[in-house]
Amino acid sequence: MSPLQFLTDLVNPDLAFLPKALIIATLAAIMCGVVGCYVVLRGMAFIGDAVAHAVFPGLAIAFLFSGSLVVGGTVAGVVTALLVTVFAQNRRLKEDSVIGIFFVAAFALGIVIISRAPGYAGSLQQFLFGSITGIPDRDLYVVGGTTIAVLFTVLLLHKEFVAVTLDREMARALGLRVFWLDLLLYVLVTLAVVMAVQTIGNILVLALLITPAATARLLTDRLSVMMALAPAIGAGCAVIGLYLSWSWDLPVGGTIVLTLTAAFLVASLVAPRHGVLARLAA
Repeated sequence: MSPLQFLTDLVNPDLAFLPKALIIATLAAIMCGVVGCYVVLRGMAFIGDAVAHAVFPGLAIAFLFSGSLVVGGTVAGVVTALLVTVFAQNRRLKEDSVIGIFFVAAFALGIVIISRAPGYAGSLQQFLFGSITGIPDRDLYVVGGTTIAVLFTVLLLHKEFVAVTLDREMARALGLRVFWLDLLLYVLVTLAVVMAVQTIGNILVLALLITPAATARLLTDRLSVMMALAPAIGAGCAVIGLYLSWSWDLPVGGTIVLTLTAAFLVASLVAPRHGVLARLAA
């Protein structure tokens, strides 16, 4: 399928789900790209996978009661993030240990809840691998509003997030409220993950959070540039991945992830200072 045919399908009223999927995938990629920069710099790759598990019970409850998956997932993720933030203040336990306990427990709860629903297998597959055909119109407004809120929060508290990300003890010494900044960062990660789940799926959402930021990290040493590149890379790969999946009848989530991975591999090869070719030429 040519790009022109893809554009024609986007404006076809019989394929109304396609432009909705494109918009949500793009907005989710932008959110994940921005928030993912803090995750990569902080060495918190595990948190993305953990949050994807944490939102599952909320998605399951929303599905059972025909509610909004976005709202259900967000509430579950925020509640679990609050528990993790509270328990992680105990310095005898490392943060990743607390995350492993609560987020996996949340995922297990989600499996138990969704198993009570009719059509259990099909519902579980939709949650795990995404579905571009079942996105309601109201989610466009929810995702759009959430994107604006996340970007505004990042713009407002960027310096504080960077301070906590690079040196938590120094941030405390400077008088920053590390607990609340940690909690807010978890909430932002949760929101970004929930917005991406419907198109890319619960299993693959980690790639949208980590890979664009990691790719941008290879291309620049400046944080400001990295935070501009990461959402651009994520959004571009989301569009290309959706186009390829629609053209060749491939799974959307898997195709987007492979497109992101291809971009990361190219950056690993040609990055001006940190790429393989640059190191060989040095």
